[in-house]
Amino acid sequence: MSIQKIAKLAGVSVATVSRVLNNSDTVKDKNRDKVLEAIKASNYQPNLLARQLRTARSSMVLVLVSDISNPFCAEIVKGIEEQAEQNGYRILLCNSGSDINRSRSSLQLLAGKMVDGVITMDAFTTLTELTQLIGNMPWVQCAEYADAGDISCVGIDDVDASRQLVAHLVASGRKRIALINHDLSYKYAQLRQQGYQRELEQRGLSWQAVSYASDLSYNAGKRAMEALLNADTPPDAVFAVSDTLAAGAMAAIQSAGYQVPQDIAVAGFDGSELAEMISPPLTTIAQPSRDIGRTAFSLLLQKIDDPQSQTERVMMDWHLIVRASA
Repeated sequence: MSIQKIAKLAGVSVATVSRVLNNSDTVKDKNRDKVLEAIKASNYQPNLLARQLRTARSSMVLVLVSDISNPFCAEIVKGIEEQAEQNGYRILLCNSGSDINRSRSSLQLLAGKMVDGVITMDAFTTLTELTQLIGNMPWVQCAEYADAGDISCVGIDDVDASRQLVAHLVASGRKRIALINHDLSYKYAQLRQQGYQRELEQRGLSWQAVSYASDLSYNAGKRAMEALLNADTPPDAVFAVSDTLAAGAMAAIQSAGYQVPQDIAVAGFDGSELAEMISPPLTTIAQPSRDIGRTAFSLLLQKIDDPQSQTERVMMDWHLIVRASA
């Protein structure tokens, strides 16, 4: 239904309807009530393009996700979307895979004013190119954050979280603790490996083994664990940098005839629902994934409303959940 028909239904002028839609305080209360009642009765939805022309905003934001199949990323997107909707925004989602060419294609929406800002979860190593593409547009880097520069970021302290997880495995009597990591072009992968190595060194444990998964999938976790099991000395505990990788690792351990945790303890990272579903249930570092998403959107909206606002780096809380796998 058009704005003209709303005006006719309410018995007011088109200008009055327009002022109501734009929250003008010059409208008489009785006329505002008539217009709102007409809108409710007709299920009227304001035309987004018309709103963009009036306000110079699209009420859309672009979200570049490194891997939407990763449960952690999916939960962050849910948090972004929830906070966006509460503020009258919608999201456009791009599964970039940290591929700069795919990101470049999607970021053309910024130049065309089709979106008001962007939230990225791309690899740390792409930030230089992303900075050139995004320029001065509102931008927040989510989960995969920068240490310096003008990009607002939100995440957790990956080094401390990894150290506590390794400390827990050591306290349970494990001495050969291996790491299943991902691509070191991601900052979180670098930081979690640093935490793993620092804690082992501090506790005087020289045995280390790192197996790199090709992606954050169940099958990649299996393959990475199989490589560890085929070594001359297998580990007695494994720390995987995602719950999905940990689930694959557990499957490989059990297929090889070992028991979890009696022979090899397993711990993951993220605190996804998967950690509770597998058997035995997975010990993991729980991240506040939805809150990370909500905070990322709030930071972005702050930049949209005030482009000169201060750059912020928000570190969220995390906690260790101990279950039967370790």
